[in-house]
Amino acid sequence: EVQLVESGGGLVQAGGSLRLSCEASGFPFEDYDIGWFRQAPGKEREGVSGIGARDGNIYYADSVKGRFTISRDNAKNTVYLTMNALKPEDTAVYYCAAKAHDRPIGSWSDPGYYGSFGMELWGEGTLVTVSS
Repeated sequence: EVQLVESGGGLVQAGGSLRLSCEASGFPFEDYDIGWFRQAPGKEREGVSGIGARDGNIYYADSVKGRFTISRDNAKNTVYLTMNALKPEDTAVYYCAAKAHDRPIGSWSDPGYYGSFGMELWGEGTLVTVSS
């Protein structure tokens, strides 16, 4: 079964840390770019971070640079998002998504016409709540 499963969300105080995991199955993980997106209540989904297949190119939204770190373990078919110095404004449902590296469309920051950022696969999401 083709799927992405997120885990690691929860409630944390401002300044704290969490590590999200995205475990993939059913497709050639090493050939896919994997990203993290989030959607806060009443707001549009936004790209947080992404990591490319093969070249390992990394993207971070300006709002998380210096605080979040993305990494991937191809042996475990898993991408991690380590989140430090969390702020209440980081509260959101965090989604993992994937697209084939060779797919000519897709963006970590532009949702595109359909709002899907050109991603082919999406997880169900994990809730991160940061209390002040």
